[in-house]
Amino acid sequence: MNRAARPLGHSGVSVGPLGLGCWPLAGMTREGVTAQAAEATVLAALDHGIMHLDTAFCYGERGESERAIAAAIRGRRDRVVIAGKCGIHWEPDAAATPPRRQVTDGRPERIRAEVAESLRRLGTDHLDLLYLHAPDPQVPLAESAGELARLLAAGTTKAVGVSNVSLAQLEVFAAACPLAACQMHFNMLQREIEREILPWCRSREVAMIVYWPLMKGLLAGTMQRGHVFPQTDSRHKYPMFNGAEFDKNLDFVDRVRPIAARLGCSLPDLVLAWTAEQPGITSVLFGATSPEQVQINSQALAVDLDDEARRDIAAAIQARGPVLGRRAV
Repeated sequence: MNRAARPLGHSGVSVGPLGLGCWPLAGMTREGVTAQAAEATVLAALDHGIMHLDTAFCYGERGESERAIAAAIRGRRDRVVIAGKCGIHWEPDAAATPPRRQVTDGRPERIRAEVAESLRRLGTDHLDLLYLHAPDPQVPLAESAGELARLLAAGTTKAVGVSNVSLAQLEVFAAACPLAACQMHFNMLQREIEREILPWCRSREVAMIVYWPLMKGLLAGTMQRGHVFPQTDSRHKYPMFNGAEFDKNLDFVDRVRPIAARLGCSLPDLVLAWTAEQPGITSVLFGATSPEQVQINSQALAVDLDDEARRDIAAAIQARGPVLGRRAV
């Protein structure tokens, strides 16, 4: 893998090919994630040369992800790239299980308040990259983008991005705010952005930061057939982890596994290396909840795919066919 820093548009900010996605550190979708484990995970990323840390205001009911980052980067702020997000928060909901609900709020005043709180939690006076986490259907997108443009002009962030958008929304946002990055999900089996969004970003030199490269853990190769995810694990709601779809995805994993063995690397490292070299992909975010997981995934930086591996992966992707990945209602 080419380890060289990659620019975020024309912002002057650059990131490495791998970044730490800090959503799992919040402990909201994985059991047993303590504050100590979260901090240790971030420290392990820094120790392995991964300085791109991706977090959000809503990663944790009380900012657990941002607090873990703050503890880990103390004395090293100038060495890391912190990407934050605004526009989504949690509210109590006694009728839900767990008793909370996610709220999308793109009003300018809400954006300002969330960013101020994120900076306080992180112990810094600026972000390197700030995304609108998702468009708010109740607020004109240009209004949300305009507030991020004001934060950019004020130096609160060095670069602005937008996440979880359609092509039409991407165009509206870019017309209202200088856009350096777009963040979407992408992996070997979920490649929807290749149709429209990725070509649009490439033509305008907008960086593409991708999450779910390991397909929420499925492409890591550790899941067993017949596994049932508990209600506390959000994966139980996704078709790709249930029934025939789950079996087909595990068949794909079994077909790709020998490719990694031939190259002398782990399956997760093969998947991350393949993702990072796809045209237009700037940086790949992987999640982790322990230093051991960080160590395994960071080894992808040393993986070099050959043409045989690329052909075999392409054949496996074609044989798998379309994936049902939408979250069940």
